[in-house]
Amino acid sequence: MMSRSYTNLLDLASGNFPVMGQTREKKRLPRVMTVPGVISELDDDQANSVTSDVPSSVIQDRIIIVANQLPVKAKRRPDNKGWSFSWDDDSLLLQLKDGLPEEMEVLYVGSLKVDVDPNEQDDVSQLLLDRFKCVPAFLPPDILTKFYHGFCKQHLWPLFHYMLPFSANHGGRFDRSLWEAYVAANKIFSQRVIEVINPEDDFVWIHDYHLMVLPTFLRRRFNRLRMGFFLHSPFPSSEIYRTLPVREEILKALLNSDLIGFHTFDYARHFLSCCSRMLGLEYQSKRGYIGLEYYGRTIGIKIMPVGIHMAQIESVLRLADKEWRVGELKQQFEGKTVLLGVDDMDVFKGINLKLLAMEQMLKQHPKWQGRAVLVQITNPARGRGKDLEEIQAEIQASCKRINETFGQPGYEPIVFIDRPVSLSERVAYYTVAECVVVTAVRDGMNLTPYEYIVCRQGVSESESSSESSGPKKSMLVVSEFIGCSPSLSGAIRVNPWNIESTAEAMNEAISMADAEKQLRHEKHYRYVSSHDVAFWSRSFFQDMERTCKDHFRRRCWGIGLSFGFRVVALDPNFRKLSIDHIVSVYLRSKNRAILLDYDGTVMPQTSHNKTPSSEVISIINILSSDIRNTVFVVSGRGKESLGKWFSPCKKLGIAAEHGYHVRWSTDEEWETCGQTSEFGWKEIAEPVMKLYTEATDGSNIEYKESALVWHHRDADPGFGSSQAKEMLDHLESVLANEPVSVKSGQYIVEVKPQGVSKGVVAEKIFTTMAEKGKQADFVLCIGDDRSDEEMFEIISSAISSGILSSNTSVFACTVGQKPSKAKYYLDDPAEVVSMLEALAEASDPDPFSDVDSDGSL
Repeated sequence: MMSRSYTNLLDLASGNFPVMGQTREKKRLPRVMTVPGVISELDDDQANSVTSDVPSSVIQDRIIIVANQLPVKAKRRPDNKGWSFSWDDDSLLLQLKDGLPEEMEVLYVGSLKVDVDPNEQDDVSQLLLDRFKCVPAFLPPDILTKFYHGFCKQHLWPLFHYMLPFSANHGGRFDRSLWEAYVAANKIFSQRVIEVINPEDDFVWIHDYHLMVLPTFLRRRFNRLRMGFFLHSPFPSSEIYRTLPVREEILKALLNSDLIGFHTFDYARHFLSCCSRMLGLEYQSKRGYIGLEYYGRTIGIKIMPVGIHMAQIESVLRLADKEWRVGELKQQFEGKTVLLGVDDMDVFKGINLKLLAMEQMLKQHPKWQGRAVLVQITNPARGRGKDLEEIQAEIQASCKRINETFGQPGYEPIVFIDRPVSLSERVAYYTVAECVVVTAVRDGMNLTPYEYIVCRQGVSESESSSESSGPKKSMLVVSEFIGCSPSLSGAIRVNPWNIESTAEAMNEAISMADAEKQLRHEKHYRYVSSHDVAFWSRSFFQDMERTCKDHFRRRCWGIGLSFGFRVVALDPNFRKLSIDHIVSVYLRSKNRAILLDYDGTVMPQTSHNKTPSSEVISIINILSSDIRNTVFVVSGRGKESLGKWFSPCKKLGIAAEHGYHVRWSTDEEWETCGQTSEFGWKEIAEPVMKLYTEATDGSNIEYKESALVWHHRDADPGFGSSQAKEMLDHLESVLANEPVSVKSGQYIVEVKPQGVSKGVVAEKIFTTMAEKGKQADFVLCIGDDRSDEEMFEIISSAISSGILSSNTSVFACTVGQKPSKAKYYLDDPAEVVSMLEALAEASDPDPFSDVDSDGSL
């Protein structure tokens, strides 16, 4: 086992020495290569995974927070020699530290907002690490432009906000070179993380859509890394997301995280829907936690809206009257009712829709002309492009038109502030505003309403003036399409596209009685003050700890190329079946029980022709002809098809319909193993199934002699799953007094007689062998789905009850690397057939060819 103090030989050979060891002394960080190279996505460092069972000597937990930008401000020194750095107090990354354990060390990895000359990058890296515990990722200019302004802002940002590239001049076509730059940038971030990580001690928390493929880079290197991801933007519905050409690459990369966070249930639901529709993954909710099973790993889904930093807002609030003259604002708007908007200059913020709603309100309610003022603060744009220029021109035209139409001497209905505004200035405007209006057409969270509520509450009574110590009140008009909307139950929610209804909402908000405003404000303040940024980060970190608690107990290994890479996590005792080992045990045994599932085990699920090949028939015929062997095909299929397919295998036993029909050889009659042969329940179940089949396109009923099975594999995944759950409840209700069991499986709902299962069949086979004096000393049981788990489970109880000896060699084997009650696995049906072929070659079908000296076989 390689110690975690070492990296792979490729890293050592290339001179790249990540800081992964036991020590915490300060090291000079190597400069990231700034020469653009050929982007080959991930395959250049394929399978270089570092794992270890060696316990760490570092007791203190540490968290590495990775985001596009570091929470530091940088500016050139006045003499132009070097840089000066300071914390960015407005950064969420800095604020979230309040919710983490006090003793936890926090390290930041991200880029700077300034260009640093390659010659200075070493010194800047060392300075930031020493003084701020920050590790800068320097992106080459060509990669930076294509990564941020290209893929992030031209593809992901619009798509996640529901803008589709319908034409080349509207949104822009997908450009693969931008995707390659995105991958390259994420790889540079990963290299910086790798340089400073202690992989078995540290947590890693990745933030936002800029770094959605970073989890794959880190998971490839460190299988057991404890890693969370939080998306701060919306996640679109599957119909929108599926238009992205690299949709599966990003989805699979996110699934390499341990915990994935979203602001709202809507965003999480859309993500889960994409996982279901594109990857066939189903989620489960257990004790309030949502989890996705993915190759043996449970990926947690966290729904928790971020909050604001209460202490920071209150601190600024105390100084607001001095730093930004609140008195002057009150004087400026004396006798006026102020509505306030604070938005980024962005095509999705709906600023012009807000202006049009204000215009409509002034038209519909002339009493507000000369009295109501909309102050619109617009922060500088982060992106760029034609769409942005068009919206800016539209906003300016609306402001001019409205002010010319409704303006009077000393009164402008629209006060448009188009410049950077400090937090203290913003707080001053919040303080004098009667209502805040947010009309974004799509927004991840938007903390403006939260900030406004805290500012209207003011500081504590002991610090406040007598003027502000009266009843606190505030009003909100918010778009229903923003992340904070669900948490603001007292706000007036609007569809921002409906100008008339938004105008009426604005009128209602400023016309409402003070007592009602006060009640709504108090409710909002209770929520905002208790669900701050510290509450959010504490909750996320606790869930990350809970999700990762079994990481070091399980065996993990990586499989797959490029973005198909994933980690398989399994029980330590679960291992691949060695053909050499099973053959050697097989040769030493006298009485063997071999139980084989059919579909997905010896026959691939994807095969359209389900008839067994001549090779399979030959192998099973040889195995079943060996007098030491009792061989059974145990399947859910009907007895007619199985009997016909395996007619050449005279000594083969067949258990059809999960064991309802059993035949020990072609010479014997079929036995019925159910507790009852009454099928009156079918007359109850069939009409119910038909009802759902007619209502669910792509579903069908399979009729078996002993069972009815409803299949919905070809139906819409979401609707099919929903209908299956509804049908299960319906059938359980109407069949409550019938001797049947109703079960759901993978894309099926099945009704069958009680007491019929593959586990019962296995137990019957072992018992019969023991009664004939041939107690099995070798058991091979292979299957691939949920029904086969019943066979694996029965083996241990058969040993404890004495049906099988404690010395029996048991090979319970599942097909595919996945959680199972079996102790062994083989990858696919082809490996199963190869293993059976090896056993067949070791078999002797001639009953008299191997007689012991005492005459016994």
